Amino acid sequence: MLLMKDIVREGHPVLREVAKEVELPLSAEDLALGEEMMIFLKNSQDKEMAEKYELRGGVGLAAPQLAISKRIIALLVPSNNPEKPEPLLNTVMYNPKIVSHSVQSACLADGEGCLSVDREVPGYVVRHARVTVEYVDANGQKQKIRLKNYPAIVVQHEIDHLNGIMFYDHIASPNPFALAEDVLVLE
Repeated sequence: MLLMKDIVREGHPVLREVAKEVELPLSAEDLALGEEMMIFLKNSQDKEMAEKYELRGGVGLAAPQLAISKRIIALLVPSNNPEKPEPLLNTVMYNPKIVSHSVQSACLADGEGCLSVDREVPGYVVRHARVTVEYVDANGQKQKIRLKNYPAIVVQHEIDHLNGIMFYDHIASPNPFALAEDVLVLE
C-alpha cells in the first residue's frame, strides 16, 4: 500500500523530467502500479483510512511523484452533488495526451495544492477550462474523453507532472493573483 513516505517531494529530480511513454501492450507491472495509485487516492479520500495512515487527501497522482518516470496518472475526482454521488472522474490513464483545449481559461479560487509540495503556494494557476484527452485505459483500449472545469484542471495538473512541470510554474510573478478579465474562477 502506498503511503505519504512513497511520494517524492519538490526538489526531487524526477519531478522535473519528462516521463517516458508506457510500452503497449501494458505490462503487469504497469497495470499494478496504476491500481496501487488508484488505491492510494481512494484511501486518501476515506476519512478513517486517511487518518489511520496519515494520508493527505488527493484527487490525482502521477507516476513521477513515486519516483517512477512513466506516463501514468490516476484520477479520482469526487462529486459534490449528493444526487449524483459517483465520482466525476475515476480512471487510470496510460500515455495521456491533451489533443485539444478551449480558448477559455480557468483557475481554482483557492489555488492548487500537490501531494509533492509540503507548503502552501498562494496564487492562481491558470489552465484551460476544457480539454480533450486521449489515453490508453487499463484494458489496453484507446480512449478519448472531454473534461471541463475542475476535472479538466485536475487532469492538466497530473499531465504537467509527466512533463516535469509543477503547478506553481503557472503562477504569475510578481503578482500571483493577477488574472486576465476572461478567466473563469471556479469556486
